[in-house]
Amino acid sequence: MVEKLKVEEGVETSAPLFTDEIEVRTLADLARLAGVSAGTVSRALAGKSLVNVETRERIQALARKHGFRPNQMASKLRSRRTGVIGVVIPLGHDRRQHISDPFFLTLLGALADHLTESGYDLMLSRAIPDETSDWLERMTGSGMTDGVIVIGQSDQFEVIEKVAAQYRPMVVWGHHRPGQTHCVVGTDNFLGGKLATERLIRTGARRLAFLGATGGIEIAKRFEGTVAAAKTAGLTVTHLPVHMADEQVGHEVAAALGNGSGTDFDGIVAGSDLIAMSALRVLYENGQRIPEEVQVIGFDDLPIAAQTFPPLSTVRQEIQDGARIMVEKLKARIAGQSTESAVMPPSLVLRASTR
Repeated sequence: MVEKLKVEEGVETSAPLFTDEIEVRTLADLARLAGVSAGTVSRALAGKSLVNVETRERIQALARKHGFRPNQMASKLRSRRTGVIGVVIPLGHDRRQHISDPFFLTLLGALADHLTESGYDLMLSRAIPDETSDWLERMTGSGMTDGVIVIGQSDQFEVIEKVAAQYRPMVVWGHHRPGQTHCVVGTDNFLGGKLATERLIRTGARRLAFLGATGGIEIAKRFEGTVAAAKTAGLTVTHLPVHMADEQVGHEVAAALGNGSGTDFDGIVAGSDLIAMSALRVLYENGQRIPEEVQVIGFDDLPIAAQTFPPLSTVRQEIQDGARIMVEKLKARIAGQSTESAVMPPSLVLRASTR
């Protein structure tokens, strides 16, 4: 039986073909099969309410029967959307650091989960900026992404600010400065350093050290918070620059902590959990007791922090929540909405590496 289909857009004038008379490869094939226009098929497959329910369900059933899948790339080109989010990690301050860093992997995993649930694919880039680098403009101007997430500001704050003034669908994980242009999601790093140091001081530490290179904004602010808390207590902090690249961190921590005489430091704030874990290993190898002789606090609260020996006290960043907030804000900015930065409060997670 041949039947005409009437849709809310208008009455189609052509009748459908019998299902065995056509091979369905294109929208036009399916339209001829259903006796409607290609536009009606497109809207029906997209679930648009312009097509009445009966017609929409009939077209979708025909598509399923013939194994028809619309050309997603063509659809994205028509909508001027790619369905891809660019994720870039700038490493201007620590060029030997790798994406395999536990913090990057933890945040990337959370971002990938939230982006996938929102229907996006992820395109990842590790950028090594230099003085004339256009690393971020290459990503934002490529036309290959609907939006960009930047993980960390490194020493590239001004570059990010410049691009953000022209490119709206971008969200950055990092530290917020009052009055900045780019939308940032991250932790109050100054407060985190301050909380860690105050805890060490309350439990008797007086010879304080901060382990971490301060070329990047976030660790620099953690160091500033450490210094501020020590100053309030009438103490000083020894700064021991340590980078986070795998091939550097262990050697630099060993050199910074000396020969293990036990007289140099009794309280250590590390700029990251990775640095703190190296400190635990070096102190153990030096024969120093933790936390009886030296207390150690990290920063991040990565999943592995609870598995060290002894388990690591640390400043917790809400990485999972932060990833969710970043994706929500990016989706809003892709839709043309304005968004404010989000600064999350840190919290202390106390384990056996402190008293």
